Amino acid sequence: METLIPGIVLVVLSIATVVSNTDRRAKVTERRLRMLDRKMDLLLEHLGVEDSTAELAFKEIDELLAQDKKIHAIKAYRDLTGAGLAEAKEAIDRRMR
Repeated sequence: METLIPGIVLVVLSIATVVSNTDRRAKVTERRLRMLDRKMDLLLEHLGVEDSTAELAFKEIDELLAQDKKIHAIKAYRDLTGAGLAEAKEAIDRRMR
């Protein structure tokens, strides 16, 4: 039994390392995607091109709010913009006024 403990500890540490590295890479990728989204938005704004997909998404958010589904609207806003929870809640609260 005592010979199994170091092996189990090694396996647990290995799994923790893999999970930690995967989480870190996902966060870096998410941050880069938000940066690219922002750059794309700036380019579209500079060119005077309206993003119809964003309008459709905000229409969906407005429909959720009309159905009193505020939590769903916050989630949709976060999915659309990549905003944090507090920022999305504030934006939805402003949109409800």
